[in-house]
Amino acid sequence: MMCSHFAQDLWPEQSIKDSFQKVVLRRYEKCEHGNLQLKKGCISVDECKVHKEDYNELNQCLTTTPRKICQCDNYVKVLHQFSNSNGQKRGHTGKKPFKYIECGKAFKQFSTLTTHKKIHTGGKPYKCEECGKAFNHSCSLSRHKKIHTGEKPYKCEECGKAFKHSSTLTTHKRNHTGEKPYKCGKCGKAFMSSSTLSKHEIIHTEKKPYKCEECGKAFNRSSTLTTHKIIHTGEKPYKCEECDKAFKYSYTLTTHKRIHTEDKPYKCEECGKAFKYSSTLTTHKRIHTGEKPYKCEECGKAFKRSSDLTTHKIIHTGEKPYKCEECGKAFKYSSNLTTHKKIHTGERPYKCEECGKAFNQSSILTTHRRIHTGEKFYKCEECGKAF
Repeated sequence: MMCSHFAQDLWPEQSIKDSFQKVVLRRYEKCEHGNLQLKKGCISVDECKVHKEDYNELNQCLTTTPRKICQCDNYVKVLHQFSNSNGQKRGHTGKKPFKYIECGKAFKQFSTLTTHKKIHTGGKPYKCEECGKAFNHSCSLSRHKKIHTGEKPYKCEECGKAFKHSSTLTTHKRNHTGEKPYKCGKCGKAFMSSSTLSKHEIIHTEKKPYKCEECGKAFNRSSTLTTHKIIHTGEKPYKCEECDKAFKYSYTLTTHKRIHTEDKPYKCEECGKAFKYSSTLTTHKRIHTGEKPYKCEECGKAFKRSSDLTTHKIIHTGEKPYKCEECGKAFKYSSNLTTHKKIHTGERPYKCEECGKAFNQSSILTTHRRIHTGEKFYKCEECGKAF
């Protein structure tokens, strides 16, 4: 006797259909007819037995709920007995007779198939008592609970770092081994985790599924969208514990922290000079190579730094974008505005170590120092007199 719980899409494959039908039909003959809810078109139990050669026909004719099949649960017991008796054998053979028609996925155990079906039906029977979140599988709920308990039972033997999930530990271990088992079929680039590969593959499809609700701009990664949204909110969630300065992005904070630590991890292989930032090292290397990749389209002059080119372009445009809020005076360069502001504040940060006199510009202090040293930099080409 078949029930709706064991519907057509959950039937085992041919290798066990015949024996399964015989067991079910034997139990079916012993059940009282009054306990059965026959589908329209079947007059009696005997009429339905005609279809025992074709399990699809039988399933269509005899559709009931498990609760209405032989209230003594004989059918359910038979189903479990049959499934369990063959389950051990399938463990050795590797056979997966329980196939779900909708997606084609096959399983060794009927119980696993039943659990899998919930993915398609949307059923989430496993609920977290702590936060109410529901899951398809009990193992997913077990994983989730560790968020609330903070438990990290999976520890790396190499570095001692602990993790909530065994899968995270497996991925982490690849940092030590250098293993990258997930390879991109398009460009051959390899990755440590399947999730990283999935994110990477979007680059090749040019698909941008993550869209900003504020401005409509689309991105190929959810993390990039999250970073982008900060532009609209102005939020600065990353705060320096040393000086309380806040930043929009985590990588900006990481870079900033080097001011306090004096850490200089980027070293020039040519001369040994070390730098705090990789970008500064890249710029420095051009001293050795003589490379000037930033070229002015107006006059053809080339520069080592993009910032130098930006500053240079103002010569051609005559633009003065830096304006003093105090008096309205405008300047071509931000450094000139900074120097100018000291007129209003009265600040004189540049002090002569020899006599204590202070100045608002470093260039004026440099000139002043010559009084004490007697140094004369400027020489007249006509008479040779120095000043």
